[in-house]
Amino acid sequence: MPRRNRTAVVAFGGNALIRRGEDGTQKRQVQHAMELAAKLASLVRRGYGLLLVHGNGPQVGQILIQVEEAITKVPPQSLDVCVAQSEGSIAYLLERALRTTLARQRIRREVSSLITQVRVDPDDRALWRPSKPIGPFYPRFRAHTLRRQSRWPMIEDSGRGYRRVVPSPLPVEVLELEAIRTLLGRGHLVIAAGGGGIPVMRDERDEWLGVEAVIDKDYTASLLAGEVGADLFVILTDVDQVCLDYGQPSQRPLHRLTLAEAQRHLREGQFPPGSMGPKVEACLNYLKRGGREALITSARRLDRALVGRAGTRLVAADSPARRRVHA
Repeated sequence: MPRRNRTAVVAFGGNALIRRGEDGTQKRQVQHAMELAAKLASLVRRGYGLLLVHGNGPQVGQILIQVEEAITKVPPQSLDVCVAQSEGSIAYLLERALRTTLARQRIRREVSSLITQVRVDPDDRALWRPSKPIGPFYPRFRAHTLRRQSRWPMIEDSGRGYRRVVPSPLPVEVLELEAIRTLLGRGHLVIAAGGGGIPVMRDERDEWLGVEAVIDKDYTASLLAGEVGADLFVILTDVDQVCLDYGQPSQRPLHRLTLAEAQRHLREGQFPPGSMGPKVEACLNYLKRGGREALITSARRLDRALVGRAGTRLVAADSPARRRVHA
């Protein structure tokens, strides 16, 4: 096997396990976890250590539906606890799939999962501007009750009813960073900061408190990629590569982007906040912290993207010698 002194941080959404239009059963999630593990093994074969950061949107949605349906029988749980639950369950499915896949391919690597807390800034303006819809759709009368009793901000969403909206602050610090570094240094493949991590902050008495918010997993993955000195930062998404004029007749794919080019396209509104914008920004944050290269692609194209035949590669600056990612 190639040398192991390189690290790749890979971020992917919770829809990698629960896909749109599917029933989201545990059996289906196990199947998708195995499919994803097979793709991730290609990075291990190339000698990379892995730090995996997964999303949890669909899974937290399911947990919140369970909370709502059992509201008269079981005390409700706060959002930070629901995030922690999803971290554990998703990491379990991913770790199980990775262990099985690596054993079948005769790759000897340990896999470790960490419930991860992420500090947010109490002065982050996002905390006072809820913007992220979560959980089930409610009829108007139930939404009115929740607004009054729980003081939840609610919005009408997609013409399907009302949903709760919560803040999405930026990550400041990963509390389990040293544990992550230690495990990576010992050759473990690490699953951490699921769902962007459990948002926490300190109060005036220096006690840690959970925050009713969600953190974008791409921003947390970018922060971690810089903190662990990752050689490669990968964001797996639904599309094969980044495009200009996405969804328009003039749509054209981007195979390579420098930091300056990506910043210009962001200013021009090419990458909207609700879709590709956070992913591109996360890659740029990583590059600004001294990262080497980032890659945005789909899981199905990961193998080809690693050899420069698919996906969008982002680098700090262009150079005459365009090295492939695996070089």
